[in-house]
Amino acid sequence: MPQPPPLQFPDGYAPRRPQQPPSDVPIPTTRAPPHRMASTGGNNLRRAKTLVRPERGVAPAPLINPPAAPLITSAGGVLPSNTKSKSPADSWDAWRIFSHIVTFWAPPFLLSTIGRMKDKPTRQAWREKIALCFLALLLGGTVGFATMGLDRVLCPDQKGIQGSQYARVNTSDSGGTISVNGWMFNISNAATEPINFFTLSKPFSGVDVTPNFTRKATDFPSCAGLSFKAAKDDPCGGAAATTCKLGDINNATFNNLKIVNKTVQVGYDWDQVARLKYHLVLDGFVLNMAPYFAQNPTPVANDPIDKALRHVLFNAKTSGGKDATLHFSNQKVTLDAVPCLNQRYFAGNIDRTSSGCFIASLFLYVSLLIIMGVVMARFIMACVFSWFISRSLVAPPKNLSRKAISPSVMPEGANVTVDNQNGTAPWAKKGKMTKNPTMKGKPQRAGPNSTGPVISLATIGQELFCVCLVTCYSEGRNSIKGTLDSIALTTYSDNRKLLFIVCDGMITGAGEKQSTPDICVGMLDADPRFGNPAPMSYVAVGLGSKKENRAMVYAGHYVVGKHRTPTIIVVKCGTESEAANDKKPGNRGKRDSQLVLMNFFSRVTYNDRMSPLDYDLFRKMQVLMGVTPDFFEVSLMVDADTIVAPDSLTQLVNCMHHDSYIMGVCGETRIANKRQSWVTAIQVYEYFISHHLAKAFESVFGGVTCLPGCFSMYRLKARKANDEDWVPLITKPEIVREYSQSEVTTLHQKNLLLLGEDRFLTTILLRTFPNRKMMFCPQARCRTIVPDSFMVLLSQRRRWINSTIHNLMELVRVQNLCGTFCFSMQFVVFMDLLGTVVLPVALALTYWLIAALALNPPKHFEQYIPLIMLCSVLGLPAVLILITTRKIVYVFWMFIYLAALPIWNFVLPVYSFWHFDDFSWGETRRVEGEGKQKGHDIGSATLADGTQVPLRRWEDWERSRIRKLKREAQRKREMERNFPGGARSVRGPEQYSMAFSEFADDSTSLAPSEDDRWGAQIGGYNESSTQWAPPPIALLPEGELLHNAETVGGDELQAILERGFDDHPHRDNRDSSTTMSSTGPIFANQSRFQLSDQGVMMPPPPSGRFDSYAPLSTRTPSPGPAVTSFGDVQSPLSPTGGASSAVEFQTHVKKRSNGGRLRNDSEELLRHTPGTSPSSPQTDWGPMGPLDPQFTQQNNSRPYASTGRRI
Repeated sequence: MPQPPPLQFPDGYAPRRPQQPPSDVPIPTTRAPPHRMASTGGNNLRRAKTLVRPERGVAPAPLINPPAAPLITSAGGVLPSNTKSKSPADSWDAWRIFSHIVTFWAPPFLLSTIGRMKDKPTRQAWREKIALCFLALLLGGTVGFATMGLDRVLCPDQKGIQGSQYARVNTSDSGGTISVNGWMFNISNAATEPINFFTLSKPFSGVDVTPNFTRKATDFPSCAGLSFKAAKDDPCGGAAATTCKLGDINNATFNNLKIVNKTVQVGYDWDQVARLKYHLVLDGFVLNMAPYFAQNPTPVANDPIDKALRHVLFNAKTSGGKDATLHFSNQKVTLDAVPCLNQRYFAGNIDRTSSGCFIASLFLYVSLLIIMGVVMARFIMACVFSWFISRSLVAPPKNLSRKAISPSVMPEGANVTVDNQNGTAPWAKKGKMTKNPTMKGKPQRAGPNSTGPVISLATIGQELFCVCLVTCYSEGRNSIKGTLDSIALTTYSDNRKLLFIVCDGMITGAGEKQSTPDICVGMLDADPRFGNPAPMSYVAVGLGSKKENRAMVYAGHYVVGKHRTPTIIVVKCGTESEAANDKKPGNRGKRDSQLVLMNFFSRVTYNDRMSPLDYDLFRKMQVLMGVTPDFFEVSLMVDADTIVAPDSLTQLVNCMHHDSYIMGVCGETRIANKRQSWVTAIQVYEYFISHHLAKAFESVFGGVTCLPGCFSMYRLKARKANDEDWVPLITKPEIVREYSQSEVTTLHQKNLLLLGEDRFLTTILLRTFPNRKMMFCPQARCRTIVPDSFMVLLSQRRRWINSTIHNLMELVRVQNLCGTFCFSMQFVVFMDLLGTVVLPVALALTYWLIAALALNPPKHFEQYIPLIMLCSVLGLPAVLILITTRKIVYVFWMFIYLAALPIWNFVLPVYSFWHFDDFSWGETRRVEGEGKQKGHDIGSATLADGTQVPLRRWEDWERSRIRKLKREAQRKREMERNFPGGARSVRGPEQYSMAFSEFADDSTSLAPSEDDRWGAQIGGYNESSTQWAPPPIALLPEGELLHNAETVGGDELQAILERGFDDHPHRDNRDSSTTMSSTGPIFANQSRFQLSDQGVMMPPPPSGRFDSYAPLSTRTPSPGPAVTSFGDVQSPLSPTGGASSAVEFQTHVKKRSNGGRLRNDSEELLRHTPGTSPSSPQTDWGPMGPLDPQFTQQNNSRPYASTGRRI
């Protein structure tokens, strides 16, 4: 039986098979994430395994304020359960008890009445401040006592050298002296007869001349009754008679000889005793036996004392100092003779250091060793880093042809589900062909059996996708523009960098005419696809009502020179109540501005639930960059008063390429206004040495303890060493959660979170990833504006010093930092902490040392040790300047810095310590009309249990967006079917917004009515509409712009002169008749049509010009195709009804300068739209729109319907 021919299917036909619906529930498993690909990477720089532990052994960093309730794990991290956590302010820990003990003398009622501290947290902060100052004073006193008082306590009778109480013979100090019976005498005025003492002391100063005085055997009572020759012989008898030329040993004889007793006993060392032929040591005393052997040159028979003396002096080894103590202790007869010998032949003492003096001397040498070791290690390692390591860091990356994990794959199996075993992101294209590195030349489709999507690093190239975060608060236009220009003009490609500007509230800086959001938005070349933004809600850093905030996202390009940089501006505008009541609506602080970016990328990395703001950022970022946000790997954080060097961004990215273990890198910050005042002059050397000495040394360990917020780059996520998976860094949920803590109760927490955000972020990263690296790149440079008045400097350094102390207190507890013992980063952190706390005491000791050395010049090495340490600390940086930068001018700045040393080491630290409980930013950033700042934590609000911010996954937001477009498209078709000629109403163009409103009629909705509530959270634009062409990637030639320019006709000019110019009409007057011509009766009281009012996306004019945000003179053309019919425009709307964060725009702009009105020119868009029907409103207007005189005449002869149908 013949077989039927096989079925033929057309090309592109794909049979539909029943598939399991997508599941967001991860596969329950206990094994590690799947191995996605084999390692093909090159060599990566790692630390020695003997100094650090592998990364898998690192425990998660403890929270500063951990919740008492258990944590519930989610795909994007951990979320606290509903159980309310206990505040640390309500618990009595050891630190709280200690602070009350120190301040026992200040009861609460005194602090409340006299100190005006009404609330309990303020009183507790004051107690903790006093406790910290007490500890700082205690540490300073300890250092001062160890430096100046320890030797005086342990060695009170110190005389001579090396802590001895004796006068050493035969030294420079003993010149012109002799010794008599163990005492030192000065012979500078001595008589030369009958004995010339100068001749005797010339070869050996301090020589013993006791045998030259007249003595008798009965003068030594300890020798009475003893029978040996050394006790019975007459000292001046026999052969010794000729030597006794002087009188008795008494003061009269000393006066006659004109020798002066120095009242110091003579001391010998062991080497001196060994060199003297007839000297020996007995029980610690030095005996001169020369008179005895002069009388008894031959051995005495049956005399054990004589035998013992000859054995020690002539037969035993004399190199050890001829100590006869042990030999005389063997027999009773010799032991009994010891007191007699010591009394009769005493010449001095063994010059040994006492135990107290030994301990003091040992401490001095150990201190010298440690301090000099640290100083020299810093110096040498800084030189090595500058000469060798830093150059290799910025070298262009190599081996970019290797295969690596794709950015679309989520880390740690975050998105692994039943139907997505590779863990790719939901926004990634499904069915994408990828090559398996293990099967060359055989493309495979990503599926359950593949190793996962991989890409060649050559597709990304040398330039990683970088988001440049610029946080703005109250800076002026020149500062902001200078920063944005410098980033846009860098040599980094415009299609690989994104300017991400965050305006922290509706703020107007002191002396500024425009608010900060107006300044930033005024510089933006708007992308017409997005229209005017609606306020989107997000969870902010704050308590109570401050926990919820809203922000508007402006998208477009920043144009300067030949650069056209994609730009997103986030304006934090606050809620309706803030806009009506607060002076700074939307302001939440710099940390919240950073967390807007960190939270967004954290949720993108793990496909966690997004807020409306996150979803709006996702859409606009994807449209501007052409890739999804998960392609971004690094983030540059810059302040709004920083000028970045042209090649700095490339240098920082090269550092990231060089070592995948680098999670953060900073460049060198220089001062732009160094000669503005004496305050700026004293900061030049301090900025230089903090980078090229401190940060360069820390970079050798890979542990820079502070990446400055004005110019630093962080890695969002890093590929593992074998390129098989991603490791989230600052996007790690634990990092984001700890950095976004709102409830801070103790003084320690407030100093960490409210004063030094940048240093605290570095601390969190080092605690969480102690085996990864924080580096310094000296080749990347920037310039910043530093405080030029002393009060501003005082406020800035108060925040920096207090933040430094509290962050170092956290870092010193990290056990896994690189190194071991004194050669570890932990020891360096401890030394920095100790040095910061004792700065005032160190300055006092420095001046005390200089005065002491000037009054009493040092005479021996121990007295030179403090001088050596001082010269090393102050002088080696100058040597570092000369051999690394070769800029001698910095030596001049160093002398200016040293002249201001009392300010740096005394005034600023003491002021900072006393203001530990001040959490405001002081005079650093001033706002127009603002009084004394109280900080972001001050207030009576409590921690809210939750917010009304909707959190949904990207798939849910995208599904709602598509349904919304379908509903609006269907309503549009129904309107065209019901009104084929177009509908007219007395409200003119506003009818279109009413016709497209999704809340007007739900009978035709394509989704359940409960899904309509998400429409207001999505945004009133359709970036995928075919009516909008993408903006140009480069500027048009100037000649072409002039060629396409249009001129103003006579009628138009006359109408303009009659109406007047209104580039920035005030929104508060939008219902006034002054916004439209009064010649037409229908448009006399009509509202000016605005995208922000109705959320309608209008088509572009034929000229290609669409500017939603600023005047025409400040924009670059964004040409696009002409729209043939208004009916073809897809217009997703943002309704203003319901529980929506997209509230009416005017509530958020009332605080902005000039009323906050953004220019739209919607009437011009309607007027220029071609292809409309004769009954449409556009065809009735003349060339000048509703202002045209011809239109006015037509209106008088044509009836209009008074009402319109609402769809």
